[in-house]
Amino acid sequence: MVVLALVATATVARGQATAPDTVVVHSGSVTLRALVWRPNGRGPFPAILINHGSGRTPEQLAQRGPYENQAEALGPEFARHGYVAFFLFRRGVGLSADQGESAVNLMNREADANGQDARNVLQLRLLDRDLADAESGLAVLRTLPGVDSRRIAIVGHSFGASLSILQAAREPGVRAVVLFSTAGYGWDRSPALRARLLDAVPQVRAPLFIIHAENDYTLNPGKDLDARLTTLGMPHRLRIYPPIGKTPDDGHDFPLSGVSIWSPEVFAFLDEHTRR
Repeated sequence: MVVLALVATATVARGQATAPDTVVVHSGSVTLRALVWRPNGRGPFPAILINHGSGRTPEQLAQRGPYENQAEALGPEFARHGYVAFFLFRRGVGLSADQGESAVNLMNREADANGQDARNVLQLRLLDRDLADAESGLAVLRTLPGVDSRRIAIVGHSFGASLSILQAAREPGVRAVVLFSTAGYGWDRSPALRARLLDAVPQVRAPLFIIHAENDYTLNPGKDLDARLTTLGMPHRLRIYPPIGKTPDDGHDFPLSGVSIWSPEVFAFLDEHTRR
């Protein structure tokens, strides 16, 4: 059973987002948290489920700050453009850090103990685990006051973009999917991951917008997905933006640091497919 709790907040001026509500999402035996930003006004509004990456290691958290900063970078931007933004923290991450371990910590530990092949096997199992969380989040999002449940899109980053492909393949009612830096570290290292995602593509009914910065870890996910979708004759776009920052880490984090760069094209795409 899905249970949710809302914390009321005050609205701000038109063109800005409200302060976020905190929403509780039960996924199996775990209790997750999401932050929800709403446009100013009464709605109903189209809505975005944001699927974050695999988490951050303790070292990355110390260097880059808490995972909640990612939600703060993205949620208000979607709300300012007229979308309810639902940023679910899956188990082990951010506001759900007390609900098990994050995928990245589990995969790194497995790689250290047993090597890359073992990490690849575990990654596929963790995709199923986190997909259950994402599905629970989507179920809650559809019930929120002010959300038009017929106009929902999914936005995913890295591991979360992999989840978004699998989730969209299960959810024919989703109107659009935006994929940032799909699969990140895993695409070039796991043939099984590539096969699973490419095999899921024919079941996706929504148009896809695939995005990389040129200095991402790899551009192969976007190019391979583009080739597969083109062969199938399925509606999609591939956009490779110029490099951002100085490192592959910077390029991989493009959806967080390059909001002003990608925002016009992404919202034109979302508006086209969710506001018809």
